[in-house]
Amino acid sequence: MLFFHPMDFLILIAFGISVWAQFRVRGTFNRWSKVQATSGMTGYDAARRMLDANGLHNIPIEPVRGTLSDHYDPTHRVVRLSEPVYYESSISAISVACHEVGHAIQHANHYPMLALRHQIFPVVNFASGFAPFLLLAGFLFHWTGLIGVGIIFFSVAVAFQLITLPVEFNASNRARDLMVSEGFIRNDEERGVAKVLNAAALTYVAAALISLLELVKYIMIFTSSNNDD
Repeated sequence: MLFFHPMDFLILIAFGISVWAQFRVRGTFNRWSKVQATSGMTGYDAARRMLDANGLHNIPIEPVRGTLSDHYDPTHRVVRLSEPVYYESSISAISVACHEVGHAIQHANHYPMLALRHQIFPVVNFASGFAPFLLLAGFLFHWTGLIGVGIIFFSVAVAFQLITLPVEFNASNRARDLMVSEGFIRNDEERGVAKVLNAAALTYVAAALISLLELVKYIMIFTSSNNDD
């Protein structure tokens, strides 16, 4: 039951969506990286202006190697942009750069979901590391209590991924609004921005869906085991 369960078909479909989403985000980024923004601004320029417009003059922007390695580091309060984003003036570059700045603005404004994600991260880090071992041992040795603890631990990790969704969508919405209001892009360039940001968001949705389906599977097996007992 643990290894072959009806839920596995749905999980497999969700996994397929996740793989497709990964290819799509790279394909979309590559496509719109060839379209130059009319403003001529690089990812760095857009990020710097967006930070300054929100009073975040003290937050630095650093280039990092790799592709799609862009992120906001809340611990050190720094925006890190991959080199193709930092130096280029494409629709993809300024879209990704402004999205990461969106997280910096969330941090500065104490956006509730981001604050919650930061608060539970240490617990998630611990729980997600132990959950697979607890579940595997519990199912193999039929230790119902251990299975229950494993499900609780795994639920924490799933909750983290679900909390991440509004954080990511909110950062993208902040980016799009400011990009238009500050003149980083023209109205006819919004379509490209939406394509890039939506493709990235889909990867988070797919990952959350997989985890949620796996949790449902474990709960169903746990319930079935208790009924059999």
